[in-house]
Amino acid sequence: MSIFIGLLLLLALTTEAFANPACAVCTIAVGASLEIARNLGVDDSVVGVWGGAFLALLGYWFILWFDKKGWNFKGRNLLLMALSVGSIGFVYISQIKYEPIAILIFYLDPFLFSSIIGALVLIYSSVFYQWMKAKNGGHAHFPFEKVVVPVAALSLVSLWFYYFPLCQKVSDIASGAELYSF
Repeated sequence: MSIFIGLLLLLALTTEAFANPACAVCTIAVGASLEIARNLGVDDSVVGVWGGAFLALLGYWFILWFDKKGWNFKGRNLLLMALSVGSIGFVYISQIKYEPIAILIFYLDPFLFSSIIGALVLIYSSVFYQWMKAKNGGHAHFPFEKVVVPVAALSLVSLWFYYFPLCQKVSDIASGAELYSF
């Protein structure tokens, strides 16, 4: 049995690797963990960050699929990414009630706001990784840097929303202010 597993691993090393924004297993694991996190009571704004990143990953997968099929047209990548991230609306149809609140200068739902932020963080951290790699002669600085940079960026945003929530209702902020008044 160990010889079979060894030969299988050797075969995996000899196959051609394709450049992907993320592996399929990682994408599925993130998608499955979102529902688990919601069931465990993780705040929707934190789950939304990872949900938006998941939808951006799906957008990248659609772009790769369109490349494979040879379907090219002007604005294709932007359209596919917008459709993918825009599919967050299906969550509102089935699971969440849309309740917009004042966030900075916008009126948005906390889950929607954090989903948009999560998608943008994933996209820009991937672009940042490509820039860092180009500055290093086309090589990563350390193994799995392509994974570490986006995960670290998403983790920092998640911590920010967890400890300093921008997505609080005005009534929650007012009641919290009464606790800290001197």
